[in-house]
Amino acid sequence: MARTKIVLATTAHITRSILILRRQRVILDRDLAALYGVTTTRLNEAVKRNAARFPKDFMFRVTSAENSALMSQFATSKTGHGGHRKLPFVFTEHGAIMAATVLNSPRAVETSLYVVRAFVQLRQLLTANTAFVRKLEELERKYKHHDEAIAAILSAIRELMNPPVPKRRPIGFTADLNDLK
Repeated sequence: MARTKIVLATTAHITRSILILRRQRVILDRDLAALYGVTTTRLNEAVKRNAARFPKDFMFRVTSAENSALMSQFATSKTGHGGHRKLPFVFTEHGAIMAATVLNSPRAVETSLYVVRAFVQLRQLLTANTAFVRKLEELERKYKHHDEAIAAILSAIRELMNPPVPKRRPIGFTADLNDLK
C-alpha cells in the first residue's frame, strides 16, 4: 500500500512538471535531470554524446521568447543572477524515455516508468476532456430548438390558466340593426 502512495505522489509531481510548448507536452531539461538524479549538465552531456537518439520530435531547444515566458511563469532568475546562461532543452514523452536509456542508472530506469505514467495520465485526461466537450456540443445542437418549443408551451399554459372573460349578454332586448336594412 505504501508503495502505491509513493507512485501516485511521484506521478503527480511529474505531471506538474509537464508543460505545453509548441502544442506538445514537454518537460524541461532541469526538471528531467532532477527526476533522474543527475545534474542538468550531466543530462545534456549524455544527450549530446547520443545525439542520433534525439531527433527534433524527441527534444528541442526553447526560443528566447519561450524562455522569457517560462521565466515569468515560474519566477526564474535572469541570466547573470543565478539563472541559466543557455536556453534550456525540452524533452517530449519519447525524449524523456530516451534520456533514461542514455543515462543508464538504476534511478533513471525506475523514474522513467513514472514519467511514462505521468504522460499517459495527461493524455487520458485530454482525451476524456475532448470527448466531454464533443458530447456537450452535440447536446447543445440537439436541444437548441427545444428552447423555442418550451417557451411556446409555457405561453400556451399561461393562457389556459387565465381563461378569457366570458362575453356577457346584455340585459333586455337587443336587436341587430344590420338585419333591419
